[in-house]
Amino acid sequence: MEQVMIARETEEKRPLSALWEQHGGLIIAAACLLFIGLAWVTGRNGQGVLEILFFILAYLVGGYRKAWEGLETLVKEKDLDVDLLMVVAAAGAAAIGYWLDGAMLIFIFCLSGALEDYTMEKTNQDIASILKYRPEDAVLLKDDGEVRVRASELQKGDIVLVRPGERIPCDGHILEGHSAVDQSSITGESIPVDLAAGDKVFAGTINGQGALRVCTDSGAEDTLLARIIHLVQEAKDELPPSQLFVERFEGIYAKVVVGAALLLMAVPPFLFGWSWETTVYRAMIFLVVASPCALVSSIMPAILSGISNAARKGVLFKGGVHLEQMGEVNVVAFDKTGTLTEGKPKLTEVLPSEGRSEEELLTLAASLEYLSEHPIAKAIVDFAKSGGLQMEPAANMQAVTGMGVSGTVSGRKCRIGKKELLADLDLESAKLQVAHKLESEGKTVIFVESQGTLIGMLAVQDVLRPGVREAVMKLKSMDKKVVMLTGDARLTAEAIGRAAGVDEVYAGLMPDQKLALIRELTERHGKVAMVGDGVNDAPALAASAVGIAMGTAGTDVALETANVVLMTDDISKIPFAISLGRRTRRVIRQNVAFALAVILILVVSNFWGEINLPSGVVSHEGSTLAVILSGLRLLR
Repeated sequence: MEQVMIARETEEKRPLSALWEQHGGLIIAAACLLFIGLAWVTGRNGQGVLEILFFILAYLVGGYRKAWEGLETLVKEKDLDVDLLMVVAAAGAAAIGYWLDGAMLIFIFCLSGALEDYTMEKTNQDIASILKYRPEDAVLLKDDGEVRVRASELQKGDIVLVRPGERIPCDGHILEGHSAVDQSSITGESIPVDLAAGDKVFAGTINGQGALRVCTDSGAEDTLLARIIHLVQEAKDELPPSQLFVERFEGIYAKVVVGAALLLMAVPPFLFGWSWETTVYRAMIFLVVASPCALVSSIMPAILSGISNAARKGVLFKGGVHLEQMGEVNVVAFDKTGTLTEGKPKLTEVLPSEGRSEEELLTLAASLEYLSEHPIAKAIVDFAKSGGLQMEPAANMQAVTGMGVSGTVSGRKCRIGKKELLADLDLESAKLQVAHKLESEGKTVIFVESQGTLIGMLAVQDVLRPGVREAVMKLKSMDKKVVMLTGDARLTAEAIGRAAGVDEVYAGLMPDQKLALIRELTERHGKVAMVGDGVNDAPALAASAVGIAMGTAGTDVALETANVVLMTDDISKIPFAISLGRRTRRVIRQNVAFALAVILILVVSNFWGEINLPSGVVSHEGSTLAVILSGLRLLR
């Protein structure tokens, strides 16, 4: 009973713990502001002791975490950072009686830190999402029958049975059986590939309608899927240069300000004959006016405004750094299947033979394919249904491995499939030329025969998403290089590339090759934005300066790995996102320049005795307000 009570108490604490982990920063900032408000109210009512008490609480609540982090950095890393400088500046303001000003400094910095926490990414989720594509179990074949084992226990040379609809648990080759295998999670190919004995298969891909006996070619740790996991982790561990620059700048800025404050407290009495009271007063003013509130506020309001603007238009940025990086992109690399194209094959041409009608051709083809789950068959059946054609399931159905199917429709023997299926027919050269032309355009050509006569041909293709060409042209008008990376065959890839208007096409790529190409493009042209939707795109998404995932068509892995998500799969939003990134960088540069200029003017004015503490605080807070309002321009 006692254990049950403890379990219940633990369950009750979990929501509070999760709330604190997610929103702790904002809760602290809100509490700090509450104590500042109480101090202001009690001060107006003449309750001086309570006023000071509430101010102390505001300082402790809002500043303890930053002070602790700053002291840890100072002690462990022997380095100064902006966190500690802000707390010292606030304490200095309080020491000479300006409690409210110091408390507001603490609050602003505390709130900024909370907002930054919301933009941090949880990179470990990327790996967890990819892991679900690896099957947990496998059916191992032994002399005494079938044994279900963990996929991680498979060794090279093991023979496994993969039933229809199951995920293939290993990298290997087919010993027996044939099936259409969905390899989109690895190669990005939208149409399942017909595989038979001798063909290679990959862990994480989905078996189609046939049972397969597969010989394992490598252990679980050496599969292509395992390498994808490793590549994502490796790429995500690389810190962006801008982040390293910010960290270096903060350390340098803090050292300069602290060093200058110490000099200002020690040198003037000897050089200028200042009294010690004047020296301490001027040093405190310096700490206040040189505090980095305006610098910090130069960035976060602008970033958050840009992110909010993008979100309203269906573009989700996972962090501020990615919005900045977006403005620096020189190359946009697109995956093909599910990104530039819809990821589902559609019937594009219906070509009946002379003397035959489209209705007859479609009726025969759809009747033969009516019971099939193959994507090409579904495309044909869906097209026939949309035209209101009446179909009847074919009788005496028989699959011809890797070729097509045969059957009887309304008493007529019929066949549908590749041209190799009709090798016994004397096909006209004109028909073959038309078929070759369609294939050169990246289309899959299906032949339909009945009673020894060619009824006609059908062409199926994964078609471009609406608005893709216009988006590509817009990117090129912005002087961006546009390339396409795909695991599909070159003919298909080049046809889609021509239709989309991209500059370069790279076909037949495996995930590690996509990653290598992203790195090569980065070396040659500068920052690259990668747009993808599948597991096979994850390493390239992680390695690019900005990874962009399709929000609707994208897999969980792509969505977790990417820095930006197109919530409505609208490619036309990418030029907008780049433009917004440029504007954000421009506003941030303006804000930083303005903040530094104000600090410089105030510091010089303080040195010459032209300002007092109240005017210094007002000027400093005014500059902070100005850069915040400037950042809010990006909401438009």
